[in-house]
Amino acid sequence: MSNSIWFHKNIDLQHFEGMGQNTLGTHLGMRFSEIGPDYLKATMPVDDRTKQPYGLLHGGASVALAETLGSVAAYLTVDPDKFICVGQEINANHLRSVRSGLVTGTTRPLHRGSSSQVWEIKIHDERDHLVCISRITVAVLPKKS
Repeated sequence: MSNSIWFHKNIDLQHFEGMGQNTLGTHLGMRFSEIGPDYLKATMPVDDRTKQPYGLLHGGASVALAETLGSVAAYLTVDPDKFICVGQEINANHLRSVRSGLVTGTTRPLHRGSSSQVWEIKIHDERDHLVCISRITVAVLPKKS
């Protein structure tokens, strides 16, 4: 992928196969669905795993999707042999409820520095309504040997 922000320029969705096995993301049904030159998308079902007691998408599930997208995207921009990326702060505004179907999150960078990155995540429902907007700050740390 020429002119991309990703460390590995030939990255595609096959790169994500097997990533994050036995983690919160797989438990909640998250799946990476698209990668572009400066964005990453993932979907998550709105089902019994991701709903709150009123039958609506749980805000915490939206934040989990946002953090997964922002953290993974940040990681994809650095040399994985030298750095790790961990969430430092996240916020979210929940704008619309969702009762079923899939939601899709899209993340793009707002800032990519040498020690921190800031990513914006927009989550939409299947009718392309904005459900949640989030921003995550990610620390870029040297990998310990």
